[in-house]
Amino acid sequence: MDIEALDKAVRLKVYELLLAAGSMPRVQDVSDSLGQPIDVVGQALARLSKKRSLVLMPQSGEILLANPWSAVPTQFSVKAGGKDWYGICIWDALAIPAAMGAPGRVTTSCACCGEAMSIEVDGGRMVSGSGVVHIGLPAKQWWDDIVFT
Repeated sequence: MDIEALDKAVRLKVYELLLAAGSMPRVQDVSDSLGQPIDVVGQALARLSKKRSLVLMPQSGEILLANPWSAVPTQFSVKAGGKDWYGICIWDALAIPAAMGAPGRVTTSCACCGEAMSIEVDGGRMVSGSGVVHIGLPAKQWWDDIVFT
């Protein structure tokens, strides 16, 4: 398998395992599922990270973000497809139900006052709730530090 085909297979397997399990797969899970050595999968993940296809944890090399999904809890909680998920920002949280083609509920809080906020989405439309989405940086700057943007 050439490098491009391997990278594509690894990326697709990450999402397949993520959606099936409801949590971010470990590198070992991807390796086992593809029947590829863990170092080969780790190298593919590093290449995908360089291409901004996903984000790895800096120390372990495990997957932190397979956009729009986060491997760790954040203040943007999502219920969709019968599972609980997290996005690192409202943009990603809203993208989870859309990517799944499923209705969803996003729960978060106002960054300035802490007030609880919840909206329901279905078919790409908000069906209940209200709020304002504040995007503090231009999109071209998001990847300067994607985790903390």
